[in-house]
Amino acid sequence: MLQGEPIHELIEQIQQEIAKVYVGGQTIVELLLTGLLAGGHVLLEGVPGVAKTTLVKAFASAIGVEFQRIQFTPDLLPADITGSYIFHAREQEFVLRKGPLFANIILADEVNRAPAKTQSAMLEAMAEQQITIEGECHPLHAPYMVLATQNPVEQEGVYLLPEAQLDRFLMKLHLGYPDRRVEKSILRRYKSPPKPVIQVLEANTILRWRERVETVHLSEELEDYILDIVHYTRKHRDVLLGASPRASLGLLHAARALALVRGRDYVAPDDIRELVEPIVAHRVIMQPEAELDGRTPVNICQEAVSKVAVIRRPPPKPQHRPITPNG
Repeated sequence: MLQGEPIHELIEQIQQEIAKVYVGGQTIVELLLTGLLAGGHVLLEGVPGVAKTTLVKAFASAIGVEFQRIQFTPDLLPADITGSYIFHAREQEFVLRKGPLFANIILADEVNRAPAKTQSAMLEAMAEQQITIEGECHPLHAPYMVLATQNPVEQEGVYLLPEAQLDRFLMKLHLGYPDRRVEKSILRRYKSPPKPVIQVLEANTILRWRERVETVHLSEELEDYILDIVHYTRKHRDVLLGASPRASLGLLHAARALALVRGRDYVAPDDIRELVEPIVAHRVIMQPEAELDGRTPVNICQEAVSKVAVIRRPPPKPQHRPITPNG
């Protein structure tokens, strides 16, 4: 178990603060924290009205970093999110007016409603943590995380995100309709205005935790387990394009981050199993015939978890020194 800083207690406080306004269980918050500590970005998919935006705003308030929300629309231009140089009449020079992408936590609301040109401008910030304006590169301050929401592509006025952009998201999480019990608790919670979310962390604490993630132990057996799962998706006959090496790295970093969130300094096999679907599924492209039969990337991930086992390595044999007549 972890010694020193009470990480697990602070994680519980964050979950309690978010629960003031978002009623959806602790799993989704745990995964958002995992993505934050792993240095990744998260895509939230769900129909309108399931509190995707509420969740992200509460998450940003609890971790106490600079937050900006961008409402993506079909007429949104790249300069609207990156910023641009504006002529300052008094100083007689051009001054950079920074766009919302310069914050720490970015809510890209309904990201699939914007055209490809604007989405590409955000891609540089996600991949390189920098923004290029008029040929000049501007670094972004850590921690940096994009939390994008999207509506299902079956709805009107949305664009299917290209595979290269999907691959930049560490995780894709699905938010469905709440069950009757949860929805009733939502009604009771919002009979009166909910209490405000109180800040629990600050940026320096998050950066310190990210350094702790790198010290979490992951055995060689679990490294092979990650590779076996990813390679299973590449060899499956129903799969046209399997998960990329970025998926392997994502599982490694996220498993260590999830272990830290749960108060451990080592990765367990269950940490990896729980992350396979959110990290791998959106990187798998099915064969057309399999899609017609109703097969989905989630099915492939579930198969991989059920069929791929952790191969335990036998302990090394002790080395016996031969007995000599003099010894």
